[in-house]
Amino acid sequence: MSDSDGFAFAIISSLMFMTWQKMIGGRLKSDPNFSNTVVWNNLPLPVVSEKDRVNICELGKGVLTARQESPDQSLSTMYDPEKLKPDLVNAHERLDQSVDALFGLGGAEVTDAERQQALVTSFIALTTTAF
Repeated sequence: MSDSDGFAFAIISSLMFMTWQKMIGGRLKSDPNFSNTVVWNNLPLPVVSEKDRVNICELGKGVLTARQESPDQSLSTMYDPEKLKPDLVNAHERLDQSVDALFGLGGAEVTDAERQQALVTSFIALTTTAF
C-alpha cells in the first residue's frame, strides 16, 4: 500500500481505527486480527477534505516525531501504559480529536461507545443505496 503523505499511517494510528478493528476484526488468540478484506478495506471513512487530510497527515507525523524521542525503545515498550511519555500521549490525543471530528464527534472525552455508534452510522450511510 502506498502512503506517500502518511494519511493511512495517521488513520490506522487513531483510536477510531482501533475501535473499528476491535468491532469488526476480532482476535486470533489474544492478538488483533487485521484482515485487509474485513478491517482495512471496510473502514467507513467519510469523505475527507484536502484541508482535513493535510491536518491529519501532520498530526500523524507528530506521532512519529514523538516516537523518535525514544529511538532505542521498541513500540511495545513505548506504549507500555506505565512508560508512556507525555509527548506521545499528547500526539495521539491530537490525532484522535481530528479523526473523531471526521465522524462528527467533538471534544477530548469521546467514548468507545460513541466511536462505535459513529462508525456504524458512517458504514450504513456509505453502504445504503437508494433504488
